Amino acid sequence: MLKCLPPDTSAIQSESIRFLDQTAGGVMEEQSASPGVNTDNGSQKNGDEQKPRRSSWTKGRKRKKPMKDSNAPKAPLTGYVRFMNDRREQLRAERPDVPFPEITRMLGNEWSKLPPEEKQRYLDEAEKDKERYMRELEKYQQTEAYKHFKRKVQEKQKGKRLRADVGRQAAREALHENDGGLKDRSVFDIPIFTEEFLNHSKAREAELRQLRKTNMEYEERNAALQKHVESMRSAVDRLEGDVMQERTRSSLLQQHLDQLRSALTHSFSSVPLPGSGETASLDSIDSYMKKLHSIVMSNPQEHEHLISLVRDVVTCLDR
Repeated sequence: MLKCLPPDTSAIQSESIRFLDQTAGGVMEEQSASPGVNTDNGSQKNGDEQKPRRSSWTKGRKRKKPMKDSNAPKAPLTGYVRFMNDRREQLRAERPDVPFPEITRMLGNEWSKLPPEEKQRYLDEAEKDKERYMRELEKYQQTEAYKHFKRKVQEKQKGKRLRADVGRQAAREALHENDGGLKDRSVFDIPIFTEEFLNHSKAREAELRQLRKTNMEYEERNAALQKHVESMRSAVDRLEGDVMQERTRSSLLQQHLDQLRSALTHSFSSVPLPGSGETASLDSIDSYMKKLHSIVMSNPQEHEHLISLVRDVVTCLDR
């Protein structure tokens, strides 16, 4: 019996198909030489064999992502991605009923129609970001973390090559063991060429395309969210700077207020309030000034001497 070979091994597939081509050719020669064979069936089989055969199955093969280095510097953004990040949220706010893929298509049209001077601004920012990335990457490649990551990649590639060699050896042994049984079988009896397998392969390819499309949408959303996070961080930094400035200003105003209270206490310590005889002190200077202002404003003609004294004190404070 023929064992079903793994479809993701290109070397095994090519060897199997070459062997099956030879076997099918021998079967057709025997049928054409034998008497009494139905010519209609022979011509139908011959027509089927003339159909274009798929040379490989790489289109539906699962693509493995490369190892990601979490310590590597952040990759630069292109000018097109920067433009999309700037315009996406604004366009979604203006057109909330439009789906996400349609917004992406509209942004692509805007980018193609963007004036050269505006487009150049995004390209210049992308070029600066690329220069930043190259500088950081050059520094990162000198670190121990990069050397450790490089060793892990080499070990993984070495393991892949070892597994591939083992798979090839097992396939050769399987083909050698089943060499006699394959001569009596027709190419149309092989499971990998059945309609069920082709339908299964088409379904997996469609699923893979949908997953790629969904992954692209998630990456675009992630880029937009990353931009929002960076803007929020910059806003927090600005607010912290404003808070520090206000604290410094408040501290200076408090120092000035303390100095003013001390000067008023010293100047009005010898000026008693009419009626109560209260004098100014550092603890009661605020209430003393309120009472003094109330007495002066209630009857200015009666307290002209007090007003003159207050003016002299204020004049000394100005100096």
